[in-house]
Amino acid sequence: MAFHLTQGTFSYLPPFSDDEIKSQINYALSNNWPISLEFTDDPHPRNTYWTMWGLPMFDLKDPAAILYEVNECRKAYPNHYIRLNAYDQRRGKQTIALSFIVQRPASDPGFGLLRQEGADRRIHYTLHSYATDKPEGERFAD
Repeated sequence: MAFHLTQGTFSYLPPFSDDEIKSQINYALSNNWPISLEFTDDPHPRNTYWTMWGLPMFDLKDPAAILYEVNECRKAYPNHYIRLNAYDQRRGKQTIALSFIVQRPASDPGFGLLRQEGADRRIHYTLHSYATDKPEGERFAD
């Protein structure tokens, strides 16, 4: 069974088609949620700060324009994870109301569980992303 990173909304579903992504963009825009795109080659669950693609699209109300940006990010970073975020600003904060992955690398190396023994026979576990075994920029190269 192939590993499949599960982060964000819809993470247990198969990858969305562009039409399905556009439907989610429509849903976000109908709720007045501005959208941003982020990308990374280190998808560790604690790595919540991915690199932002451009600026948040506060003024864009056209789903086709946002999907265009998704595709431009895909072209620029074909071997990275790309995530779409929609912000709910009603609470006066940058609260993410919807976030899902719109692209994954062709192969997903997965994570390992590292066991560490400490004082008094305490055992601590840490997730290790196999992607980080290679230097940045080479992690998902073919």
